[in-house]
This record gives sequence, C-alpha cells and structure tokens, in this order.
Amino acid sequence: MAEKMDIEEGKPSNGEPLANGLSSPKNSSSEPLSQRVKRIVLANLLVILTVAGVIVGVFIGLGVRNVALTRTQITYIGFPGELLIRLLKMIIIPLVVCSLVSGAASIDPKALGKLGGWAMLFFLVTTLIASSIGVVMAFIVNPGSVSTKPNLQGVDDNVPVAKEVIDSFLDLIRNIFPSNLVSAAFQSYATSYKLVTKNNTDGNLNITVEKVPFGTDQDGMNILGLVVFAIVFGVALRKLGEEGEILIKFFNSFNEATMVLVSWIMWYAPLGIMFLVAGKIVEMEDVGTLFASLGKYIACCIIGHAIHGFLVLPAIYFIITRKNPYTFLWGIFTALATAFGTSSSSATLPLMMKCVEENNGVSKHISRFILPIGATVNMDGAALFQCVAAVFIAQLNDMPLNFIQVITILVTATASSVGAAGIPAGGVLTLAIILEAVGLPTNDISLILAVDWLVDRTCTVLNVEGDAFGAGLLQFFVDRAAKREEGAELSDIRLEGDPSVPAPESSPLIEKRGRKDAEAEGAKGVLSESVM
Repeated sequence: MAEKMDIEEGKPSNGEPLANGLSSPKNSSSEPLSQRVKRIVLANLLVILTVAGVIVGVFIGLGVRNVALTRTQITYIGFPGELLIRLLKMIIIPLVVCSLVSGAASIDPKALGKLGGWAMLFFLVTTLIASSIGVVMAFIVNPGSVSTKPNLQGVDDNVPVAKEVIDSFLDLIRNIFPSNLVSAAFQSYATSYKLVTKNNTDGNLNITVEKVPFGTDQDGMNILGLVVFAIVFGVALRKLGEEGEILIKFFNSFNEATMVLVSWIMWYAPLGIMFLVAGKIVEMEDVGTLFASLGKYIACCIIGHAIHGFLVLPAIYFIITRKNPYTFLWGIFTALATAFGTSSSSATLPLMMKCVEENNGVSKHISRFILPIGATVNMDGAALFQCVAAVFIAQLNDMPLNFIQVITILVTATASSVGAAGIPAGGVLTLAIILEAVGLPTNDISLILAVDWLVDRTCTVLNVEGDAFGAGLLQFFVDRAAKREEGAELSDIRLEGDPSVPAPESSPLIEKRGRKDAEAEGAKGVLSESVM
C-alpha cells in the first residue's frame, strides 16, 4: 500500500507533499519568481481564501455590531453560513455509510481489526492526555475562584436534564444497535424519567415516589449506530466473495461521486465561513460582562486546547514518524477553519477526508475508514473542556475535589466523550454525566452554555485535528509494514535455492565442452532412432 512517487503532484514516496507544492530544486531555480509565486498561490488557493474568509468575517462582524440590527436582519447575515452547514450535513450520511462499507469490504478482516485496534488505542491515549491537561490547567488557573458567583441573565433555558450515569452508558450501547436504520439518520435514543407514586399496603400512610426510566427518540443523527452497521455490512459483503462484488462496486462508485460533490462544496466553504463568523460576532450580547465574569474559564479552555493541539499531538506524530507535523497541519488548514466556523466535527468530515487524501498523502482505504470512526468516538477537545468545566463548577461552589473524584472526572470524561454527538454543543449534553458522577450541581451548566459558542469552536478544531493525525499515523504504519513485506520478498527471492549446497564452479571451457558432449549425445540419439 506504499504510495508511489507522483511527479505531477510533487509527492514523494512516503506520501507527504513537498513544501508549497515545489517539485524539485532544479525546476524552481530555472523558473521566474513571478511564475513560482503564481504556482504556490494556485496550489494553496483554497487555504488562502479560507484564511481571508475568517479575517474578513471578523471585520464584517465587528463593523456591523455598531449598527442596531433586528433579530431578523441578524438571521439574514448568517444565511450564507447556514447554507454551508446544510450542504455539509446533507453529504454526511451517504459519505459515512458508503466510505465505511467500501473501506471495510476492501480491507482483509484481520488487517481491519488491526487498523481499528491501533486507531482506538491512539484515540483513547490522546483523549486521556487531553482530559489530564484539562484537570491540570483548571487547578493551575483556578477559574472558579471568584468572590461572587456569576449571574448571567437568559441562559437557564437550555440546561440539559440530568441523567443517571448508568442510564447514559446504556443509551450509548442502545444507540450502537439502532432499531431502525432510517430513523437513525435523524433520531437517536435517549432515556427520560417519570415519577411513579406507590402507596404502601401495610396500612400506613407512606407514599413512595420512584423515578422510572423510559425511552424516547430525540432529534439528532445516531451516527454511532450508522458507523457500526456500515462496518459490519462491509465485512459481510467481503465474506460473500464474488456475489458481493457488484454491491461493493456500487458503494465504491457512490463514494467517489460523493467526494466529487465534496470538492465542489469546498470552494463555497470560504464564503460560508466568512458569514458564519460574522453572524456569530453580531449575535453576541454583553461581551464585556461575559468575559469579565467567565474570562478565566474561557482562557483556561482555549490555552488547554492550544497546548494539546500545537504541542502534544504534533509531538506524538513527530516521535513516531520523524516527519514535520506542522506541514501536516498546513495540509488540513481548510478543514480546521471549517471546523472553527461550523462547530461540528461531523459537518467537517467531508472536507477533512478530501484534505488528508490530496494534501497529506493518506490513502483512501485508511482515510475513509478511520476518519468517520474518529468523528464519532474521538473527542479530545470535548474531554478537555468537560474536565475544565467540572473543576470550574466545583471551585465555584466551594466543593474541594479529592483524588478519587479527580480520577472519576478523568475516566468519565474520556468514556462519555465517545458518546458525545458531533454537533454544536454536543459536549455540554454529556457534561451532566460527569457532574452526576462526582456529585456536583448540574444547574451551573447554564454558565457553561453562556460561553459555549466560543469554547465549542476550539473544541471542534481539536477533535478533527486528532482524527487527522490518527489517519496520518496509520498511513505511516501501513507504509512501514508494506516496506517490510517487500524486503522479505526480496530476501526470499535471493535465498530461493538451498544455501547449504555450494554453487558449481563455472568456466567457459567446461561449459563449452559440456555443450559439445550434449550435442554429440543428441546426434547419437537421433541416429539410433532413425535406425530403429
């Protein structure tokens, strides 16, 4: 599976593009400067447009904020950005299902299990590291050590209902096995509670109230159930052999057509991101009050995300592959900017696939198998922010955390981030699980929701960055295994004969004499045959 040198695109054998798309020093030295600049700009045009879109969006938002706009006008400003999110969400289901089915069907089941195991190990380790950074940052910065508790108006409406920890994990398992694949495309299972009163029959007036769980369908794609079904279905198609080849080809073609649509959507992304950023800046109310009361919490989350995203993940990538991780990051910049604009790792998935395949040399088999899984189960940013939020709420309520509670926060944040939906504010929904696990009040989640529009963006960037680095590492492992196999084959060819038997002496005279003797024997044979 090792990638071959592509001279036209300037990619070396290890799959990593040369800096700025330059193919070789000889060509660049003879090429005029204007031509070089033009070629570099064209090679990175989408990234440049995306960066420009973010910057222009910030300036538009700050400029329009001074004008007294109605709610309707603010909605109209965000309309082009809303279109981008709708386009990306439209493409998610066909992309995830087709890419996973074709990926699972094209890889040997043993190799599939090995790839999945390495990916899950990487995701688990990085999520644990992110959770640890969150806890350490929260204890260093102390964001909850304020004289008076922040009291923000109009943010208590969307606080998620607290659920028992066991029910949350049972919901996760139930969603892995959806009862209806069609409804899984837009609904997921969630536990609610009803209070049932019971009168004791012993004659006393004791009334017992029991909280009984029951299942409900809530809006939101059950991406976990679709991922599991697609992988199992792909393995089943491979088991069918020739009978399943027609359906595998169908999913492959469907997948390729979907990626063509993604490449068209990518060119709309800079415009959509510009209006998403501008619309969100215009929407903000009482920014000064918000940052004055929750500034330390916001800084703690963003600094933690920066440490994990710019130091920890690149360090892991460099230690294992010995390649420049920041070149890798530059290749996925468009996807990272889209993640910042949309706050949805699921919506960023189509662009991320395109970026890692075209810019970072990750093969289709790996990217289209690992990235959908990563977008579902790998939530480094969410785990980090949840740990900071849990310690923040504990400090806010003057509740000291002991060592066991800190470990509980780490483990619960790592486990619950697997079930976090890849949608805006998906991590806040699972924060209630962590607070319940350590006995912290869940009504303070309203404060987290007040600044979630900002923190969730850096969360999403970190989530998708972790997925991309996971795909890059797996590509490195696959390439290394392929090189070892090639080396083993070459050694087998060399040692094809028995090495213990010495090679016969070779001499031109001996060979000539032997040839003459053979010719004479052949002539005698022919003569004797003719006599007979």
